[in-house]
Amino acid sequence: MSDKPLHILAFGAHADDVEIGMGGSIAKFAANGKRIGICDLTDADLSSNGTIELRKQEAKKAAEILGVTERMSLGLPDRGLLLREEFIREIASVIRRFKPQIVFAPYFEDRHPDHGNCARLVEEAVFSAGIRKYQTENYQEAHKVSRVYFYMINGFHKPDFTIDISNTMEHKIAALNAYKSQFEQTENSVQTPLVNGYIESVEARERLFGQQVGVNFAEGFKTKVPILLERDLMGE
Repeated sequence: MSDKPLHILAFGAHADDVEIGMGGSIAKFAANGKRIGICDLTDADLSSNGTIELRKQEAKKAAEILGVTERMSLGLPDRGLLLREEFIREIASVIRRFKPQIVFAPYFEDRHPDHGNCARLVEEAVFSAGIRKYQTENYQEAHKVSRVYFYMINGFHKPDFTIDISNTMEHKIAALNAYKSQFEQTENSVQTPLVNGYIESVEARERLFGQQVGVNFAEGFKTKVPILLERDLMGE
């Protein structure tokens, strides 16, 4: 694992969160030469289907499909992502190590509490990572992230901005299909919302976001700060 700075570092509570929310955008930016990392806070050890080892294998395959540079898991407790200082410190250490320009996290409003808790932990860690006197592993230097944006997992919210993923939607679907333990119904599967047309519902959401902005597919994001347009409003 390299310590070379990343352009983008996306956090998820579980492996597959990031792919659901922004897999198309990751594939798009990776194809343009951006260095992208995914950090799963937990090993999803309480998942109804699959095992920790299988989930790790699926996450590795999904990352390869999307062109991810670095993928890691912090092994924090599944369903135990509470706002605790030791967790914030671990996440801040990752941020300082990889020095991302932009950080992504799940949007706070989601049916799964871990997703909202992940967002809160990441937001706290981003702030702490930028404080010079805040101590993390090996006395790492402070790093200030330029922007923090939030992707959607289970929710459907009016986005503050969208990213055109028309050319990478197939990569997103392929990455999701890598998680066979989560999205495929088998005779041994436990019934969950994920094995009943979940990928199709994600595809429908991105299609609708795309229609709203005049493209085939788009991913929607939320932000707490205004977006600065680098070109004028006429698109020139």
